[in-house]
Amino acid sequence: MKKAKQEKSDKKQQVRLNKYIANAGICSRRDADKLIVAGAISVNGKVVTELGTKISPLDKVKYGDQTISREVPRYLLLNKPKGYITTTDDPEDRKTVMNLIAGACKERIYPVGRLDRNTTGLLLFTNDGNIAKKLTHPRFGIKKIYHAELDRPLTRADFTKISEGLTLDDGFIKVDLIEYIGDGKDKKQIGIELHSGQNRIVRRIFEHFEYKVVRLDRVYYAGLTKKNLPRGRWRFLEEQEINLLLMISSKP
Repeated sequence: MKKAKQEKSDKKQQVRLNKYIANAGICSRRDADKLIVAGAISVNGKVVTELGTKISPLDKVKYGDQTISREVPRYLLLNKPKGYITTTDDPEDRKTVMNLIAGACKERIYPVGRLDRNTTGLLLFTNDGNIAKKLTHPRFGIKKIYHAELDRPLTRADFTKISEGLTLDDGFIKVDLIEYIGDGKDKKQIGIELHSGQNRIVRRIFEHFEYKVVRLDRVYYAGLTKKNLPRGRWRFLEEQEINLLLMISSKP
């Protein structure tokens, strides 16, 4: 009877091998499937190549010579201040976003995408490789909203050109929405919504029309906002926010 109960408990704790690998931060579930098929993953000393394989908490999983430990998925949101670079390590010993979240949890979490040194606002951290990859992949079109302050008023002509789309060095870009912030009297204050993940895209859009972005703040990212999150502070995501991200990562 006791043995039967133990077997039932072990079965409930079983998880698909590809999810186990993704939760350990190795890669996405899809890429984990490729590793499994390629024979790069072993369970309890035996190579496993069958997709859909489930493992229990006591199983020993290895990727090559590396033992994979299943971590609790963590999702942390930072309101990044100016002056910090988005990297896990810097050879020049500059301030990084990792300094701001030091000691937040025992798991190793990493920034999802990046904000440049002088850009402030929302930055997500996680050890969930599957979600991280999908949030940064152009195909998933993650919604982002920025508040930009320009060095001079944005003319109506340039406003129209940006809203209609423009061609930069790396191709055509069209924003989802652009508007003057507030009552529109201060034409230097611009709100811009887009799905593009191209590097420094907001700054480059305005630089194309010879505007300098004085301040740039990401105020919305993948359904997440800065509500009750002061600059320089972080918090773990709430369950409903995590579920929203999981819905995104479940899309084919």
